[in-house]
Amino acid sequence: MQRPRIVYHADWGSKPSKRWCAKSVLGSDGAYTAFAPRLVGAPEDLLESLRKDAGESGIIFAGFDFPIGIPAHFAHRAGISSFRQWLPALGTSDWCQFYSVCDTPGEISTHRPFYPNGAYRGRRKQDLFAAHGASSGIDLMRQCERGGDGRKEACCLFWTLGGNQVGKAAILGWRSVLCPALIHRSDTRLWPFEGSLSSLMTIGTTVIAETYPAEVYRWFDDQPVRKRSTNSRALFGSTLLKWADINSVHVDQALEIAIRTGFKVGDDDAFDAVVGLFGMLKVCLGQRSTGEPNDPVIRNIEGWILGRQAIV
Repeated sequence: MQRPRIVYHADWGSKPSKRWCAKSVLGSDGAYTAFAPRLVGAPEDLLESLRKDAGESGIIFAGFDFPIGIPAHFAHRAGISSFRQWLPALGTSDWCQFYSVCDTPGEISTHRPFYPNGAYRGRRKQDLFAAHGASSGIDLMRQCERGGDGRKEACCLFWTLGGNQVGKAAILGWRSVLCPALIHRSDTRLWPFEGSLSSLMTIGTTVIAETYPAEVYRWFDDQPVRKRSTNSRALFGSTLLKWADINSVHVDQALEIAIRTGFKVGDDDAFDAVVGLFGMLKVCLGQRSTGEPNDPVIRNIEGWILGRQAIV
């Protein structure tokens, strides 16, 4: 696999203050330098800014901590056979209300799937499941979200309330980053929908993948990580620094300070931005396989979380 010029990771939230990113740049010595985390800024400008940094021929590998793909159950009901081909249509024509979160269960449909818009009172996940013809939440989860092997089950893509919901982050990411890139930038490639990661890493491409920082923790350390604890973040960060030193990944001074002090600026969001970046570097250096099963449903519809190994 050709090594990307820029490896970029964003820990994604629905609020600007919760969106942090970190990046590394491949130097002339063939080694990466990782830089300190910062706020993402305007999502609409993100990929264009990375392209300027990488140059026209440089490869960009960008990871985002929001779902990229849809549950097979939903795709079947909506008549979608290709997530990659369907995505640019969102917000237009028959899909013009896709991003509009429903106020009541009666508004939920395949063309307007997200619920609810408002407070918790009177809102039930079962109403969402029923409106989508699902007997339980498992029908509205992709295979990579269903837990097992010590992993927690994820929240349903279309649910938009609570601390672990991903619906609003997905709406913002798809509408402001993925769709514009697929429509206006011919260099954009979505993994794994358009091929294996190595096949997509060609001159001048921007390769986008879904990440999950909590998945990455155990790639570096088997000990549990309490990401809201400054001390726990610093302790785990020392493991990242050791890995970087062994693998000739240079760590910028500002990043080293952030790691050793437990990410006092940006807290767990900045921490996860850096953890996700180091996980992507591990994949780029050939120390972790991408992990996606050879399954047409996953490659065409559901997608996969980078580096997650399928349960056999």
